[in-house]
Amino acid sequence: MNSDVSVGEPWMWAAFVGFVLVMLALDLFVFGGRKVHRVSVKEAAAWSFAWFSLALLFSAGLWWHLDATLGRDIADTKALEFLTGYLIEKSLSVDNVFVFLLIFSAFKVVPEFQRRVLLYGVLGAIVMRAVMILGGAWLVREFDWVLYVFGAFLVVTGLRMLAAADEEPDLGRNPVLRFARRHLRVSEGEHREDFFVVRDGVRHVTPLFLVLILVEASDLMFAVDSIPAIFAITTDPFIVFTSNIFAILGLRALYFLLADVANRFHLLKYGLAMVLTFIGVKMLVAPWYHVPVGASLATVSVLIGASVVASVIATRRNGRIRS
Repeated sequence: MNSDVSVGEPWMWAAFVGFVLVMLALDLFVFGGRKVHRVSVKEAAAWSFAWFSLALLFSAGLWWHLDATLGRDIADTKALEFLTGYLIEKSLSVDNVFVFLLIFSAFKVVPEFQRRVLLYGVLGAIVMRAVMILGGAWLVREFDWVLYVFGAFLVVTGLRMLAAADEEPDLGRNPVLRFARRHLRVSEGEHREDFFVVRDGVRHVTPLFLVLILVEASDLMFAVDSIPAIFAITTDPFIVFTSNIFAILGLRALYFLLADVANRFHLLKYGLAMVLTFIGVKMLVAPWYHVPVGASLATVSVLIGASVVASVIATRRNGRIRS
């Protein structure tokens, strides 16, 4: 069996979608996902560990099933593709955290209300990612050359990220926000966690709804970068979908885990930019040289790890200089 052929049988797709729906329902109705409260670092760390553990368990279960049905080589390849794709998507989602922080800060959204916005943001992101992944898989299947378009796009995006790593987006000039303010009735002021309010018999949206729109729009933009990146690792729709969704499911916990310390990892954006550039180059040189999945995993790990270490060292050094 060719390793590029999908291993996702119909029952596997159904089981995974069912798992996602069950986990979201548990979050909403059992673990208090709809209750207003400030997420502590301890709670965020516990959820981050839980999602990471579930991703590893899924990888192990996938390997076990494929080893029994398709053989050890396919099992090893697909499990490694999943782990590499998951690491790439997880790493790139850190950039979402920086943007979410900027949005919440600009709109002065208190931590107690951020949880609900991110919950609906994750739900919307899952739907958008599913549509884009299935569409991307169809394009890759029908037109092989589109992978080179993805590669060139990632190289350009990575280089642009390197050049603009220290710049912050100007939300006041954001076209999505400007369009929403022109076409929606916005009820200014604080409305707790409500997205809609009725004033004088007319429904208005609240500033928190504008925040949700920006969160969804930012995830859509990040998906345009991250989904082509994982197609550099595998064109198997099942592996692309599952690794992507696992990363998205853990995004909310990752945000609250890093929210208070994100400024200490200011060099991480350089690492993420280099990851995108590396993946783009990997796709472009594929006709002449195939970079093994294990080598891709190692390279991405080194780039992210080095940028994290460099950020910590730079933060401590700046702290000593200021003191």
